[in-house]
Amino acid sequence: MSDLRLCRTFQTAPAAVPKDDTAKYLRSGLDAEGFGAPDWLVPDMEDGTAPDMKDEGLENTIDLVPEYDFPGEIWPRVEWSYEDESFRGRGREQIDRLVAEIGDEMDGVVVPKVGRLADVERAAAAVAEAEREHGHPDGSIGLSIIVETGRARSDLREIARWGADSRLTALVFGPVDYAAELGARDLGDGRPRWDGLLERLSNEASAAGLLAIGGPFDDLFTERAGLTYYNADGYADQVEHEAHLGLDGSWSLYPKQTIQANTIHMPTAAELERDVSKIERFNEAKREGTGAVTLDGQMVDEATFKVFRNSVLQVRTIHERRPEQTEDRYDADLLERALDLDLSYR
Repeated sequence: MSDLRLCRTFQTAPAAVPKDDTAKYLRSGLDAEGFGAPDWLVPDMEDGTAPDMKDEGLENTIDLVPEYDFPGEIWPRVEWSYEDESFRGRGREQIDRLVAEIGDEMDGVVVPKVGRLADVERAAAAVAEAEREHGHPDGSIGLSIIVETGRARSDLREIARWGADSRLTALVFGPVDYAAELGARDLGDGRPRWDGLLERLSNEASAAGLLAIGGPFDDLFTERAGLTYYNADGYADQVEHEAHLGLDGSWSLYPKQTIQANTIHMPTAAELERDVSKIERFNEAKREGTGAVTLDGQMVDEATFKVFRNSVLQVRTIHERRPEQTEDRYDADLLERALDLDLSYR
């Protein structure tokens, strides 16, 4: 898990849709509050916006983002393709316009369908060029990529290592395009869990100090006994699985998914009390000169201590960026204990 930034929720919002208000979903995302507001809002000018509305999506993003005091980060998704220069050309144009018009209001750009490391470097160069051209400090506009091609998967370690000393911020999984590129078929029994790939994504991101974000869950609704209802259980299962693998956050396609991901990627009050209590008791034993102790039947050494510490570090990161959420979720005494706790093992 990376402690550099907070991205429990990576919510894509189509930047333009065929409605009277073409910016309806983008406006809704920008206007969200509390647990309904994602950590990262991603105005989507790629797959989420129809081909004949992409220009309008760009204008909607440029017009609307400055109007809102959004509590999280803004990361527009531009067009790109490692195998098609026309897509890369449009992506460079979109990056240039975004940085020129709203460079101070956005945190970075999301680039999809990257190929090998050289293509990721090409995307980073486009961001750097826009920064220089429009007078922004070097490195002020971040880059996140969607890992959804065989080439990116093959070069994942090299990309992550390069990213450790660059503007690269997050590795996001794109399972649909990835499955399509591999030649996979829909057999009608759901998609693969991609355990090996997600574990690799989590590992390489962690080793390089990057964020790792899971892929979208698009089975938004399910049916039973003649009723259609929001598939909260299915999405919760995926997000919990991603959290167990150490991913920092999950992709959200829908406001209710954002509430779930924000909540699941945040320790419950019971989990925080458990881990704070164990660290407090371990610290007391440490002051008495004991290196490893047994707490509630569990042997606690440096490795297990770090697992307990992860919960507290996550809460501190959330509190720094979204204090209204921690103050809502935890009582004041527990939150104060978590914020004041000594987290050094030695």
